[in-house]
Amino acid sequence: MISTLHIKNVGIIDDIVVNLNDGLNILTGETGAGKTLIIDSLQIISGGRFSKEMIRKGQDFSYVEASIYLKENAEDAENNIVVSREIYSNGRNTCKINGRLVSVSELKNFMRDIIDIHGQNENQSLLDVNTHISYLDSFAGNDIIGLKEKYSKLFTRYNELKREININFGDDKEKQRELDLLKYQKNEIEDAKLKEGEEEELDVLRNKILNSEKIANNLNEVEMQINNGAIDAISLAVRALEKIEGIDIKYQNSLNSLKSIYYDIQELSRDIEEYNKDTNFDEDERNRVEERLDVIYTLKRKYGNSIEEILKYDVEVNERIEMIENSEEYVNKLKQELKVITEEMRKNAKKMSEIRSKYAKELESRINRRTKRFRNEKCKIFYRVRL
Repeated sequence: MISTLHIKNVGIIDDIVVNLNDGLNILTGETGAGKTLIIDSLQIISGGRFSKEMIRKGQDFSYVEASIYLKENAEDAENNIVVSREIYSNGRNTCKINGRLVSVSELKNFMRDIIDIHGQNENQSLLDVNTHISYLDSFAGNDIIGLKEKYSKLFTRYNELKREININFGDDKEKQRELDLLKYQKNEIEDAKLKEGEEEELDVLRNKILNSEKIANNLNEVEMQINNGAIDAISLAVRALEKIEGIDIKYQNSLNSLKSIYYDIQELSRDIEEYNKDTNFDEDERNRVEERLDVIYTLKRKYGNSIEEILKYDVEVNERIEMIENSEEYVNKLKQELKVITEEMRKNAKKMSEIRSKYAKELESRINRRTKRFRNEKCKIFYRVRL
């Protein structure tokens, strides 16, 4: 319940604190005293609409704060909650729950179960039949929670099956058009005979073809320098070290290193020679690479950003074609599952209905006892007043 209500700059109210007691609290006063403004302040703190005209004349903001405790033990600080809302003339809102900033919608959701404002001819949440089931289920507690969760999952699957069946029960002409399109896509992809990693290999080859002249010229230069200078020079150096290798171990070590370099350069020379042979590309080879890349780019534009995605789409297309061509069998399978789900939902709903009927009687009995006691107390008060 709300224990304290602090209102500032709302209508004619300057700054007041309203202390509320346990049980029934009644506000009385002459017309214009500000009773309605207190109710309006409760609406404000509940996340309701606010008009700038409600701000006290001469001020640029209104402020409402409520101290609430949610259990009977009001001395327990953990159960005490302070909610505030400050509204400025420029439309800016500042809402807080225990000092933490929240949005207006969060404030509204939080206060929904704490404050229920109604007047004559206005709807009350307690009388709203749409909320009765939730009240009853809350009263039933753990006895119905599991059944509700199970029913919710079944209902989700039920809707999925209904949707899938409706899709597969489409117009025959429409299904044939879809089938023709899927088969065209399937043929276009499979005729291309794509391979994973193919595009990367073609890009490398294309780059070599475009730069073949440059590659050939530089490889020739490398081969000439190695064969005409480097190998002969290192060979002479090797023979010179061989003449003194027996004098000191360090000469022998240097000789071994130099021989290793000599063999590496010979191997490198053979590699360069092989590279040079790969730089001869004719126009037909270049056209083949370009045409193949064009095919891949076209398919990527239609079916995916890579060859892997295109091949994955091809698998999906084949599955869809198979499903359409065997739609009758597929739909019968869906219908059978739907039948099983429907029966499970019926059994689950029956169990929930039985539990609700059981707890409804208990809840009705408790409400009648409470309201009967309240009516008796009210009659006694009325009787004393009349006396």
